[in-house]
Amino acid sequence: MTRSEEPLLARPTSPNSSNEENIEEEDALLTGQSTHRGPNKFARWREIGIFVWALIATVAVIILAVVYQHESSIQRHRTGGWGSDGRPTGKRNMIFMVSDGMGPTSLAMTRNFRQHASGLPIDEVLVLDRHHIGSSRTRSTSSLITDSAAGATAFSCGFKSYNGAISVLPDHTPCGTVLEAAKRAGYMTGLVVTTRITDATPACFAAHANRREYEDLIAEQMIGNYPLGRVVDIMIGGGRCHFLPNTTEGSCRGDGTDVVAMAKDKFDFSYIDNKKDFDNLDARGGVKLPLLALLANTDIPYEIDRVHVSDTYPSEAEMAEVALKALSAATKESDKGFFLMIEGSRIDHAGHGNDPAAQVHEVLAHDKAFAAVLKFLEEDNTEGVLVSTSDHETGGLAAARQLHETYPMYRWYPEVLANASHSGEYLSAQWHKFLDSSSTLSQKDKQDKLADLLTSGLGVVDYTQEEIDAIINAKPIWPPSYLFADMVSRRAQIGWSTHGHSAVDVNIYASHPDHAPGLVGNHENTRVGEFIAEYLDLDLEPITEELKSKGVKTSGGEQGDQEWGEWMGPHGLPINENGLLVHIDEYHGDFKHRKREAEFGVDCGCGMRH
Repeated sequence: MTRSEEPLLARPTSPNSSNEENIEEEDALLTGQSTHRGPNKFARWREIGIFVWALIATVAVIILAVVYQHESSIQRHRTGGWGSDGRPTGKRNMIFMVSDGMGPTSLAMTRNFRQHASGLPIDEVLVLDRHHIGSSRTRSTSSLITDSAAGATAFSCGFKSYNGAISVLPDHTPCGTVLEAAKRAGYMTGLVVTTRITDATPACFAAHANRREYEDLIAEQMIGNYPLGRVVDIMIGGGRCHFLPNTTEGSCRGDGTDVVAMAKDKFDFSYIDNKKDFDNLDARGGVKLPLLALLANTDIPYEIDRVHVSDTYPSEAEMAEVALKALSAATKESDKGFFLMIEGSRIDHAGHGNDPAAQVHEVLAHDKAFAAVLKFLEEDNTEGVLVSTSDHETGGLAAARQLHETYPMYRWYPEVLANASHSGEYLSAQWHKFLDSSSTLSQKDKQDKLADLLTSGLGVVDYTQEEIDAIINAKPIWPPSYLFADMVSRRAQIGWSTHGHSAVDVNIYASHPDHAPGLVGNHENTRVGEFIAEYLDLDLEPITEELKSKGVKTSGGEQGDQEWGEWMGPHGLPINENGLLVHIDEYHGDFKHRKREAEFGVDCGCGMRH
């Protein structure tokens, strides 16, 4: 066939046909029809597919690299500052949390309550539950049941002592604390509590007193008016009344010493006393240290009550976050980190009051603060370790109660706690305020007021006349706050064996088991103090010797003639009738105990014996 005989639509094979191809492609652009035919169409799509695959693979590699780098960074951070030789190394921070009065049953009760109140499954646990590594034995030298003073002395000094001792040993000699040694070693230091900053636990880290009741003395020491000078860089909590002279409204001091003025003038403290100023603190580097923040006249209200006045009082987590950020910023350019003690103080008070509704909210607040510290450790550039435990259990709490002689049902009812919007302490204060409002209140006035308090504050509508009469006729030794709380406990079928402490072992928690290998398992509470000293590489003995060698008058005046140790206040009373030091419980009979209680005073309402 000649060229002239080729079909009119035959595809040209000559290079000269390129113009025709261009025309065809232009027509395709106009008509929307592809010019590609056969295998070339699939080749084009193959090329597109390869390109897309390569693009996705590149993006995936980049994402994986970023994730790996981030996870590697976290993993490096989460070593907690431990070196390959099993010893702590480099710049590092220690955060020690105390859940005052919280025993194992507190966790079980709070876990059940949270699951009910939030509609959570049974395997939804607290943050604390996921960080449980061991337990602590809590006896003091004077009793199988410790108080907070002896318990905290074990944490701060690493030694046992008698109930009531504030970092003082049974022979009435002071013992150096981990906070004092940390400050001397170049660390920044802090204390955050939800009770008075002069209460037993915080006092044991920055003061020394023969009796925990000497809170006026402790206030002066904690700002630096004692042998070592100022050792705390930031203090946040309550207890303002012990820092104000007794000529000032709201003071609870026994003298006219203005400790706030002393803190500012002699020890260069910044000072705040309200939530507005607290909220305005620039915790990212603008906080002027040292800082004294006394945000309540006595104790910060229970969390169940605080949430109604959150514009007046900060939460434990909020106070902890401010302290953490401030100390982190202050140590940014230092080769040493910081030591911070954070206490969920009022778990203990709820136990003393046998108030289960108040307690679950206190434990949840502490759990939230624990989570905030974990988040800080994950995000902060400096290695750090979180360790937490309780000084003791309070209340002899049982998630069970037998209400009468018939065989009990195996139940307790968390919904009863969920119905309560206030603590027994709060309702008791409202009741006394009502009684003080008039001297002509009738029996019906009182009954009507109690009915309103019970329904609005506790969610109790099935109260009995006997319960109403018991509150109206309450005596100081068994105050209305006990009776309000017991109405909740009975209906929830929560049991308490005491309004005091118990000897049960308490839990130990940590940011990770590898961060506190020396605390895994069961230990004496002194091991906690020893671990803190070991992790921060502290030597407490020189601090102890310095404290022993110095004597100062802490209420002003020059160092002068005085017997050694007067700066710690009068001696305590851990002495038997035979003149020997009490080393462990001795049974003296019920009347002997009643006599001792009468000597110290019963139900003073000041919290001194908590």
